[in-house]
Amino acid sequence: MSKPYKVDLQSPIGILEITGTEEAVHTIHFSDRKEIQNEKINGRFGAVELACEQLEQYFQGERLYFEFPYELKGTEFQKKVWKALVEIPYGSTGSYKDIALHIGNEKAVRAVGSANGKNQIPIAIPCHRIIGANGTLTGYAGELWRKEWLLTHEKKIKKQSTI
Repeated sequence: MSKPYKVDLQSPIGILEITGTEEAVHTIHFSDRKEIQNEKINGRFGAVELACEQLEQYFQGERLYFEFPYELKGTEFQKKVWKALVEIPYGSTGSYKDIALHIGNEKAVRAVGSANGKNQIPIAIPCHRIIGANGTLTGYAGELWRKEWLLTHEKKIKKQSTI
């Protein structure tokens, strides 16, 4: 297994700390730091570099889904929830109940919420697309202002897109 790397990516919602190896991304975390500490080195970090490129494309409105490899660490239930999150279309939203129904466990609404909160690959695994059953924004590990920015960005791009 290759050496783990950390790269900071400047984005419209602040610095994203991306960790992983040449083979797979392990985490994407939101940072409140104002300055980049971990520089991107083109051609050096495989999956981490690919994630940076695809995230930059996403923020520029040029990418609607992600294809970089990532490694999920969690229970089988959590992995099921995260897989269901990826199936929420770009520019759309769903609720914890929608996900619970999708995975065939309609009584697991609270467990879905817990799994959603443990997502280590936000944006690519779009936990920001989960809103309250009443249509309001609900908690987000990256803070609600980031969630609102991501949803607004996707709706704007989807509206402009012919894809």
